[in-house]
Amino acid sequence: MLNIPSKTSIVIILSLALSACAGTSFGDLFSNYNTQMQGVKNAQQQGNFEQAVSLIPERNESNGSYGLSLLEKARLEFLASNHTQSQQDFALVYRQVQQAEQAAKIQLSRGVENVTAIVSNDNATRYDIPYYEQSMLHCYQALNYLNQNDLSGALVEIRRANLVQNKALQANQKALFDSQSSMAKKGVSPESLASKYPSMNTAIGEVKNGFQNAYTFYLSGVLYEAVGQANDAYIDYKKALEIYPHNITVQQDVWRLANKLGMSNDIQLFSKRFTNNITQAIPQKNSNQNNLAKSGQLVVLVEQGIIPSKQEVSIHLPIFTSHDDMRFYSVALPSYQNRLNQYSGLSLSYQGKTYQSNEIVRLQSLAAKQLQDEMPVIVTRQIVRVIAKEEMRQQMSRKGGDVGNILAGLYNIASEKADTRSWSTLPDSIHVLRLNLAPGQHEVELNINGSNRTITVEIKEDRQTLVKLTSIGSYTNYQSINL
Repeated sequence: MLNIPSKTSIVIILSLALSACAGTSFGDLFSNYNTQMQGVKNAQQQGNFEQAVSLIPERNESNGSYGLSLLEKARLEFLASNHTQSQQDFALVYRQVQQAEQAAKIQLSRGVENVTAIVSNDNATRYDIPYYEQSMLHCYQALNYLNQNDLSGALVEIRRANLVQNKALQANQKALFDSQSSMAKKGVSPESLASKYPSMNTAIGEVKNGFQNAYTFYLSGVLYEAVGQANDAYIDYKKALEIYPHNITVQQDVWRLANKLGMSNDIQLFSKRFTNNITQAIPQKNSNQNNLAKSGQLVVLVEQGIIPSKQEVSIHLPIFTSHDDMRFYSVALPSYQNRLNQYSGLSLSYQGKTYQSNEIVRLQSLAAKQLQDEMPVIVTRQIVRVIAKEEMRQQMSRKGGDVGNILAGLYNIASEKADTRSWSTLPDSIHVLRLNLAPGQHEVELNINGSNRTITVEIKEDRQTLVKLTSIGSYTNYQSINL
């Protein structure tokens, strides 16, 4: 016969639930973020960006996912060409990032959040924007400035994007070591975790870390060239090449500026490294210089698809309880699908010749690598949480009998949710293409995803014309900016 639960047991359950929801909503706590965003992404897939904005769940500033909601909103506003509002929302997110980094009491406030998360799940904590998302924030903010003819403002943002990567590079190795050490102290080795956790190696591909983004360095190089800072442009093109060495467009730009700047050592190195087609395609310094001076450049940035969302997976881990006995517990963890969607890229036709874009970043690969590196920290929190919830269940069982045990068990099951939050309206793949054209107006034909479109671009002598092309499902659109 079931015992009637004591007032104490009911109060414990209610206080746990209310404390867990103090900084987040019931929807955020008990349902996956990717489920909440499904309608948003469906509308985005159809090109209905204003509708997608309206479907983003409302969150106030005290909500741990407020900054993430602003990122989603700002990205969709950018796609809808509402650049002023997009700029304002991205600025709010950047201010939050700065406050989180600079506030002296941030560790104390984060400690309070983690106590709440122990009795609920990671969705109760503040969403810390990973480095690859921060760099993309600044890239879009730079493009917002460009759409308002503010090249200097765009340069400020793109410098911030590159600073994010430099900061991440310095912090990465220590963070990896510390996180793996913490997990090992809980009795779980990287090898045992890898044997149970779904592989993401195909999704990660060849990326070395989850924050170095060749696209931000390439865009930086384009903007530096636009203001006549060829040396700075060359440095960032070389950084992009180091991250994405097989990108032919980046190879051509590095080769072009190496010759323009007279980088003899690099010219010798790259002449051996690049194919004959590349070295012959770009004349060396003093070779056909007059023709080069009378041309401008068409630079096309191609965004394709929508980045896949995190999924929830359950694995069984051997965990030592507070009484030092080992038991197997099921824990919910985030993961990415272990495959990459295929994109054909852009085929550009001009005067009987066809030119092909080249991928410069796969954001899913960065996201998967970032999650892989963060997994020891996530697992460590899960182990602490499992032990704390088991202690709570035992306490409820002692004070509330069978009903208390059942209530605690139901709460533990309902609150065992993986944190699937991520900036889920980002593109999946970004390509680049550059073409030298004579000054004047030109008609070029764009073919992407089987859709043909002819656009007119204006080329100015020794200047860059930037075309930003977006392809999502059946939706295709572009913006043209003279730099």
